Amino acid sequence: MHQKRIAVLTSGGDCSGMNATVRAVVRAALEAGVEVIGIQKGYHGLIDRHYEVLGTRSVSNTLQRGGTFLQSARCPQMMEEPGQRLAAENLKGLGVEGLIAIGGDGSLRGAMALQRFGIPVIGVPASIDNDIPFTDMSLGVDTALNNIIHAVDCLKDTASSHDRTFVVETMGRNCGYLAVMASIASGGEYALIPEAPYDLDEICKALRRRYEEGRSNSIIMVAEGAGQAQEIADTIKDSIGFETRVMILGHYQRGGSPSAFDRLLGARFGVAAVEALLAGDGGKMVGLSYASIKLTPLEEVIKVGSKPIDNMILKLACTLGN
Repeated sequence: MHQKRIAVLTSGGDCSGMNATVRAVVRAALEAGVEVIGIQKGYHGLIDRHYEVLGTRSVSNTLQRGGTFLQSARCPQMMEEPGQRLAAENLKGLGVEGLIAIGGDGSLRGAMALQRFGIPVIGVPASIDNDIPFTDMSLGVDTALNNIIHAVDCLKDTASSHDRTFVVETMGRNCGYLAVMASIASGGEYALIPEAPYDLDEICKALRRRYEEGRSNSIIMVAEGAGQAQEIADTIKDSIGFETRVMILGHYQRGGSPSAFDRLLGARFGVAAVEALLAGDGGKMVGLSYASIKLTPLEEVIKVGSKPIDNMILKLACTLGN
């Protein structure tokens, strides 16, 4: 399928690695003789016709930057048919023959809608939650984990100095991937996540035993969808009588220079997305599967919804924690 002009956008929550992907899209497309339009501020830019022609200079010096230079936004209009139709018409009006959409679940749903309106689309999974199915890793996950681990390593220094328990809240909505993986990698005692039930009274008893055995500090990782960090900290303090502090990492997790892994993943995703569009494989998402790039129909990705946490990861966290 010969195309002369494609578009690329970043949508939903930003993450490190998006710029690396856009850079790869632009360079791979230009190498194939295809012009690239960068849509600004996600699907809002499609509806409001905010865009720019991207060249090699447009993406120079972006590889090491976090976030997305195209900017991102959530767009409620793309949840309804009139907005979807307008976005598709605007793309056709620009002479765009294919779109690469970089983002999470909502972004991929928008991409599938545009496919139905006759715009060939390739989705690129980008979500620090790592909750998108049919890909082992999404863009931004590795950088976010490294950010969390750096913060927890610093916390452990002060926790051990003052005999304190720290409750650390991570992002993740209803997905506990970041919390449990960060707990394993940073030596946390517990990871409280939405996917697994927990008994706070039993945790308090175990923490008291730790202190009686002479272990002077502990780290409790909490996914934001598993409970209120301050309430959990207050319960622990009332139960065991030791000072308990809360750190809510918030949007700190999203930013920062992307890790080598996310830069390489973005490069691979971007090139694969362009190749898929030019081969006529619209309506699919690129994903990482056992170190290889594979394509999955967007319809299947949306149908599955959120990816469950591997039980082996949960078992590993239980074995190494506490």
